Amino acid sequence: MAAIYSGIHLKLKSPHTPWEDKLKLARFAWISSQCLLPNKEQVLLDWCAHALTGWYNQKVKFSSEVLEGLWCYLDDLLRSKKLHTALKQGKTISLRLNLVQLLLDRLQVCSDSAQPPECVSTILSVCQRVLLSPSLSSVFTTKYELMVSLLVKVCNLACSELQNPKLTGGCQPDVTRVSEPNTTSCAAHLFELLLQVLSSYLSVQRQQANQNRVFTSVTNQLFQLLILLRHLMTSGELPVSHPHLRACQQLSRDVRVKIDLILQSALFPTEHLTYYKEELFPPAQDSGKRGPGGTKGPLKPVTTVMSKLTATGGLEPSLHYTVKSSTVALLFKFFLENFRKGRKEMDEEQGMLCFYFLSRMIAALDVGVDIDAAPSAKAIQLKSPESWSLALLAVESVLTMALSENVYNIAADRIRHNEVQLKFYKSLAQVLLNQAQPSIPAWYRCLKVLLNLNHLILEPDLDQLLSLAWVDAECTEARAHRAQQLLLCSLIQIYSKLRQLPRFFSEFLAVICQSTLDQNQPSLLSDEVSSCLRSCVQDTPASLGLEMCSLVLESIKTSLLPELAEGGGTTEKTEVDGGRGEKVAAARKIYSLSQLLHVVLFSLKTLDNASPVPLVRRCESLMTEMQRTIQNLLTPLSRQNKNVKTKGKKNRNSIVGKMWEEKIQEAALLLKYSWMEVNTLFGFHCSKYSSASRCVTEEQSDVDDVSLLPAVVPSTCSSVCSLQLKLLTLQQMKKAMLEGPLVADEGTASLTKAAQFILAKDELEVGLHGEQVWDGQITSVTAGSYQVAHWYLVTSNLPLIAPHLSGNDLSSIANILIQSLLSSTADSKDPPPGRLTIPIISAQLLQSSIFAELPQLFSASLASLALRICRVLTSVETSQVCCSLRKLEEALRSVDSEMERGQLLSSLIHGETLVEDILKSRNSEMFLVLTEAQTKELTKLLQILNRLNPDGICPQDLSSVFLLLLFILTCSSTDDPAFVVRLLKVLHLLLEARNFQSVLKLVHGGSLLESVVSSLLSRRRADPTAGSGRLEVIAALQCFITSLTQLIIARSSSVRLNLDQFASFLAGKDFSRRPDLHILLASLTSFSQAMASHLGRSKVVDQTLTQTLKRATSVMGPALDSLLTSVNQGESLPGPTFPVEVVNVMLHCEVSSMSVEEEKSEERLALSHMTLYQDFYKRILDEINSDSQPVEYYSSCLRFLSLFYTAVEKTVGRKGEEQEEGEEPGAKELEELFLQILQNVNRLLSAPGLSSCDLGQLEPAVQELLRLLVEKSSTSRFMLLLQMIQGGLDPGKLQSGNYREVLSAVIIVRGLSCCRLPDGCSRALWHVAPQILSAMVFLVTSSSQELSLTLPFTIPVVTAMTSLLRQGEGLITNSHHVILVLGALHSTLLDHLPPLTYQSAFWAVHEALFAVIQCHPKVISKAAPSFLNVFYRLVASIMQEGRQRGDADSDGDVYLACARLIERMYSHIAAIPETFSCQPVFMVAQYVTELQKVTLRPDIKLHLTEGIYCILDLCMEQDIKFLMAGLQAGVREVFNELYSSYTHYHKTQRQGEEKYTV
Repeated sequence: MAAIYSGIHLKLKSPHTPWEDKLKLARFAWISSQCLLPNKEQVLLDWCAHALTGWYNQKVKFSSEVLEGLWCYLDDLLRSKKLHTALKQGKTISLRLNLVQLLLDRLQVCSDSAQPPECVSTILSVCQRVLLSPSLSSVFTTKYELMVSLLVKVCNLACSELQNPKLTGGCQPDVTRVSEPNTTSCAAHLFELLLQVLSSYLSVQRQQANQNRVFTSVTNQLFQLLILLRHLMTSGELPVSHPHLRACQQLSRDVRVKIDLILQSALFPTEHLTYYKEELFPPAQDSGKRGPGGTKGPLKPVTTVMSKLTATGGLEPSLHYTVKSSTVALLFKFFLENFRKGRKEMDEEQGMLCFYFLSRMIAALDVGVDIDAAPSAKAIQLKSPESWSLALLAVESVLTMALSENVYNIAADRIRHNEVQLKFYKSLAQVLLNQAQPSIPAWYRCLKVLLNLNHLILEPDLDQLLSLAWVDAECTEARAHRAQQLLLCSLIQIYSKLRQLPRFFSEFLAVICQSTLDQNQPSLLSDEVSSCLRSCVQDTPASLGLEMCSLVLESIKTSLLPELAEGGGTTEKTEVDGGRGEKVAAARKIYSLSQLLHVVLFSLKTLDNASPVPLVRRCESLMTEMQRTIQNLLTPLSRQNKNVKTKGKKNRNSIVGKMWEEKIQEAALLLKYSWMEVNTLFGFHCSKYSSASRCVTEEQSDVDDVSLLPAVVPSTCSSVCSLQLKLLTLQQMKKAMLEGPLVADEGTASLTKAAQFILAKDELEVGLHGEQVWDGQITSVTAGSYQVAHWYLVTSNLPLIAPHLSGNDLSSIANILIQSLLSSTADSKDPPPGRLTIPIISAQLLQSSIFAELPQLFSASLASLALRICRVLTSVETSQVCCSLRKLEEALRSVDSEMERGQLLSSLIHGETLVEDILKSRNSEMFLVLTEAQTKELTKLLQILNRLNPDGICPQDLSSVFLLLLFILTCSSTDDPAFVVRLLKVLHLLLEARNFQSVLKLVHGGSLLESVVSSLLSRRRADPTAGSGRLEVIAALQCFITSLTQLIIARSSSVRLNLDQFASFLAGKDFSRRPDLHILLASLTSFSQAMASHLGRSKVVDQTLTQTLKRATSVMGPALDSLLTSVNQGESLPGPTFPVEVVNVMLHCEVSSMSVEEEKSEERLALSHMTLYQDFYKRILDEINSDSQPVEYYSSCLRFLSLFYTAVEKTVGRKGEEQEEGEEPGAKELEELFLQILQNVNRLLSAPGLSSCDLGQLEPAVQELLRLLVEKSSTSRFMLLLQMIQGGLDPGKLQSGNYREVLSAVIIVRGLSCCRLPDGCSRALWHVAPQILSAMVFLVTSSSQELSLTLPFTIPVVTAMTSLLRQGEGLITNSHHVILVLGALHSTLLDHLPPLTYQSAFWAVHEALFAVIQCHPKVISKAAPSFLNVFYRLVASIMQEGRQRGDADSDGDVYLACARLIERMYSHIAAIPETFSCQPVFMVAQYVTELQKVTLRPDIKLHLTEGIYCILDLCMEQDIKFLMAGLQAGVREVFNELYSSYTHYHKTQRQGEEKYTV
């Protein structure tokens, strides 16, 4: 057979063989093992390459199908495992240069053609397969020029594809392929090939010894292609045209990283540092600092790179500039990384080198800045906003990097470099200011970076900067506004640190006085700027603050007031269309300066008795000058008022409406208010201060009288003036009250008038509609925020003005308060953070403690609520005549005043009619049918009532509101269960009020209970407990009954009467009615539980309660039978736990009553429903092992088992004594019950349907059950429990996969260790405790090998061991078992865990260590290394998990809590230094070794550092020297930094504390 196939080679070369047959023969020759060809792989590769080359050179001809087949055949050869196996075996196989050239030519054709050529996908795959094989790719990697050529071709193709997609989806799978079909798009092949070529080229480039050759090749052939490709791969349009790159963003990032590495290593090698110095440094500065070899040739790298960067390369101008601007910042970043970082020995020289390169980069952006020439407007070629935006972004990036790397050394630049950097930055700043772009955020950021570099850069043009960036800036876009605010805040902060705020203010004031403020221009002092200015003024010396205030007043006096005085009698001449006259502009400027002065004055530190006298006198002078300024501002207004009187009413109206008058009024009032506040504060805190009001002349004294200001200010003043007048009036009220008692009639009348003026209830009632927002600053009040500011002024000063308001005024405030809260419940947008609205202010007032201290307003608010409720009720259609509603309706019609209506309603509600209707509702069918709209309105009112503090309600109001709400509950019907729940909750809230006794004086408590329960029974309405809200209604009802029953018992008034009344009511109901059964049982349960909780407090009360409990439990028995029957018939329940909770309460009540009665009689009593409990016990045992119940049901079942065991123990057991078997008839029964309960609890905890969270919820109930089982257990019964535990801790069960049974025993051990045991049981437990610990150690070691068992099994076992260690203090005598626990902790998994699981594991191990160090100190002295090894695992783990990550860390709190635990453990270790005498130095070494590996988050590092400081306190001087000498270099640097901070911060503080320690 071999002879037959040996002629295949001849047939492949024969010209007579058809090409289709040749292709088939070639495929057969490749796959057949019987075809014998010498060096078959090389022969077939050469044949295929020769055929393809011949076809493209037009030496041979065949069909396109054959061409595709040849390319696919070549790709299959390169893909085949046979070829790669041969290469691995050392067989020599290589590609011919003709095939390499063919591949390069085909790639070039692909990039040049408009349509994808034939076989492009296969060609790309062939290239990729060649590069993936080291042997085959050697044809490229050994020839640098070929590698460069390949990269050029692939980059050309990639750029062409990204700009004009033609390969995406353009290739179809080839059915002729022998290998798997090509299902990947051509574009995906292309970018995978691109990444492979970049990686291969990068490795080749790094192997080149001649860096000049690499630099030349990259700049001449690759630079423009690579930066274009990088930009296209980064731009946002990429995912749109190439969806596959959207799914594989990592590929795009990898390509960009490779391009960056190529450019950085090729353009900025360390060998070229000499060339860069020679080209960048000017001849005068070049001091001959060259490399060891001197200059090598005429290479000018900067010029070369700049020429390639500025060359268009056939790109459109917009695209070219985009690529250039993004590349400038990239090149500067590479330059810094290679030539700046890590070169501290030549810091200054390298900084200057980086600066000169920076200047060349910024010059390349064509912004008109050159280090060798002054800025010229002609040189600026950028006109479009897009280009400016790109240029400014690039400049910002470059400057930010220069700032972060400390390129600009201010001192060195001034001393040794003739301020070359300062001059360049100044020229750049002048260009930015001359070509201002206030709509672009990057413009502000560039100025901010220049300011941070050196404030002297911008200081010569500070006035221009303030004008363009602040006073005259027009930036409406949010990002630009944010950048502007950051720039302004930086300006203020820098001049504050330089103590030059007065100089800054002088420039700012000059700019304001020279500018023309537009009417629609926003306030100069925004929130951010005002906040920054306040904080800076607070940190500024008082003298500078006063100087700033004086500058503001001087500017008003010298620059602005003369403009107002000019043309005083020619008002028509100064009135210009659009409000732009000189007076209008001057008035706006004065108001802006008044706002500025207000902010500065209110930020100054107040005077006190310690203030120096010169400072006090300066403050007095300032206040006097300010008062004169106020008078000067009011003088033009007085002159106009005189003109008004002479010219008539018509002319007066035209003058009043002038804008300049309005602004002057606002400015004068704002200054007056500021003056009064500051003057009062100075005089109050400083006895040396003399008020400026005492120094004014007679002519000026009228300014102090606020009552004269309304005469000066017209009645139609602006909203800002109105608010300021109210503030001034408020100050006058405070002043009048502080100065002493007033004359009875005149003083009271004036205060009342002032309070009513501040209230202005007509304005408040009008302004409730709309959504006004205010930031809380008086300087930002406008007509759009006046109502919010006014309401805030009223509510924040209610304690001052409320006593002087009439009842009608308080009723108006209450109505506004309620109305605003009702409007807030509607669908409205939430205001921005830190903003105030009327509903927000009202809600804050309602929940404040001050509101309850205003009884009249509180009562008026309740009356307003009651009135609104009554209006809803009177609009309800009634099925029968209701006396209460009829009287309410008549009252509402007869009275017009809101206050009188409230008083009349209160008297009607307190009358007997409403109480009679409530009591009659128990036996009648009368009720109100509430519509959906009425229910919603009442729900809103109930929400407001729920916010009130019930203890602040007076007895009369409490009775009114409670009876009114009870009337709604008992006499109305609704289909909304949520409304019933909310109504019951509000009634319960009022029930717990301090003054609820007043209600019980009107209605008996038993009648209230009876009325509430009757209102929910189905005979009167559709069952409100039906449907989804049934459980919530029953829960709310039970809370109400429990609280009212406890109140009746605690009140000790007619206890028997009220309890018997309600018990008789419940006993008289028909429990066979299914809809009523749940309500009645819930009522009985809560009623009985409340009574049982008061047993044992008083013998007289106990007698009443036990009798009533017997009556209640006698009713609950048949009712419970009826309930269980309905359950068996398939009827639904309010909740799965409802029957169990009823039985629990019933059993608890009987046991409690029996305990009280047994104290009075020596006879043994029996439970009256024991048969029912036994049947229910069997039912519980059947259901507790099912997986279909929720965890709450199992908790209730466990509580029943606890109660049932207690009941059986009381009835058949002999308590507290250990009996021999058979001595007491009930002992065997009790032992069987004990064992049966344990077995079922064990099965429940082993159930696979319960999660770890469910077991955690069941654990308290299990622990309580165990406590009752073992509290008075005999030793024989306890031994049964121990045997069950030892059987459950069998490691074989864990190995077989049945870990839930083992976990059940672990939970029982954990609960048992916390129980108080009899002496015999305690000895038995701690006798077998070592065996239990040994078993748990093995379980932890085994389970730690499985990551999935960490949370459900390993952590509970570790927690159980911790519990045993804590309770075994002094009882576990053998330290070996504790050491075994440390070994198990060392094997606990802490790596690769989810955050919450990690936190649980970390906490469990830490608590175990804490139990060892706290409860077993003797063991620590023997096993300190083992203890520290486990602790070191925790430290290393939290360092790994707490390292800084690039993405958002949403689980930071988890790791921060673990770091706090580490700090705590360090402090505990340091507290016992004698135990760890030799260990501190090694602990520190381990810590710094781990710290050197990671970069920790600051908050986590803070806690770990504080902890290790405690260990450093234990280290002696020789220990520190040992660490200095023994640590490795990198670790030693970390330790030096740590020890330096320890010495600077912690050690000095500790020594200071020790100095005063006894």
